[in-house]
Amino acid sequence: MTVSDAERAARAQLLRAAEPGTGALLRHVRLVGPAQAVADIRRHAPIAGLDVETLATRLLDVPGDRELELAARLGARLVCPGDDEWPIALDDLERVDAGCLALWVRGTSRLGDMCERAVALVGTRAATDYGASLAAELASGLAERGWTIVSGLALGIDAAAHRGALAAGGQTIGVLACGVDVAYPVANRSLYERIQQAGAVVSEQPPGSAPHRARFLVRNRLIAALSAGTVVVEAAPRSGARSTARHAAELYRHVMAVPGPVSSILSAGCHQLLRDRPDAVLVTKVDEVIEQVGAVGDFAERVSGPVRRRDLLGPAVSKAFEVVPVMRPVAVERIAVTAGMRPDAMRAALAALEAAGLVESRDGGWCMSKEGRAERRGGGSAVEELPLGWW
Repeated sequence: MTVSDAERAARAQLLRAAEPGTGALLRHVRLVGPAQAVADIRRHAPIAGLDVETLATRLLDVPGDRELELAARLGARLVCPGDDEWPIALDDLERVDAGCLALWVRGTSRLGDMCERAVALVGTRAATDYGASLAAELASGLAERGWTIVSGLALGIDAAAHRGALAAGGQTIGVLACGVDVAYPVANRSLYERIQQAGAVVSEQPPGSAPHRARFLVRNRLIAALSAGTVVVEAAPRSGARSTARHAAELYRHVMAVPGPVSSILSAGCHQLLRDRPDAVLVTKVDEVIEQVGAVGDFAERVSGPVRRRDLLGPAVSKAFEVVPVMRPVAVERIAVTAGMRPDAMRAALAALEAAGLVESRDGGWCMSKEGRAERRGGGSAVEELPLGWW
């Protein structure tokens, strides 16, 4: 579908006149279309839930074509629903009455293509070395596997995530709470420039707009919507990153959190998220993130200690091993009674255990071997497989 110039200009005007996420305006646009919505506001037509007078005043000096021309001079473009570049994932915002009229985009990559495989990494601005290092490591690993990193271009975790993706030669998207021509914070100016070259910066705020506190909270829904899942790397209890996680859950996206030291207030938000939300998943490495957001069958390698001989015992053989005397040999019949097994079944189990080197027969009875005693204490040697027919 091709978006007409008139519709694109109307959406640009509405983004200038109203704050993003204004539910009443979004509902009216869905009902009558953006061009008619602009006309209704200009003629002061009553619209439920909207301060039409204020919006009409803001529209007086906002020609839509001028907005588009100004953006073009800045190297920015307005991507609208219906454009080939539009990320269809943003349409999910309509379901929670928090839709997006359009996105100003500055960068060389196609936004929709980048969002086909995207993960959000967010967290505190006051990141510790632990949090920043882990954010960069996760972002780098995900980028190497072909995932786009989405974050808010703030100091701390956001910046570390963007840098990690760039270091791996991957793509990253910075979602701003100000105009796409405003490098905020100033300390991230060089990072802002690099992201434009290897991805895109995007915003609902028109060019020239300054960041306000409320705008950060509203933009968080975009970070969540553009991604298949959100990873909170490090966050205090009242961190804005938790609002991104909440939006992700509302949109049926994956919610993940990285644990930290229990004594760190900057990890308390992550821990609380894991306690409060049954759908939140603890992640510690790239494979675990991909296991959540990737295709069916993308499983993370399980972490475990060395495999011991007793770990490979089948249930019947394991049951027999638990009751074999440690030092003093005992007759098969007595061992079978202790285990609650038939004598013939016990004989078969002991034969299997003897083949594994865990028990030995002497003085007319059975007891554990030296290796068996080590296994009982948890100090046996690691093995890959046992020559046993398990049953």
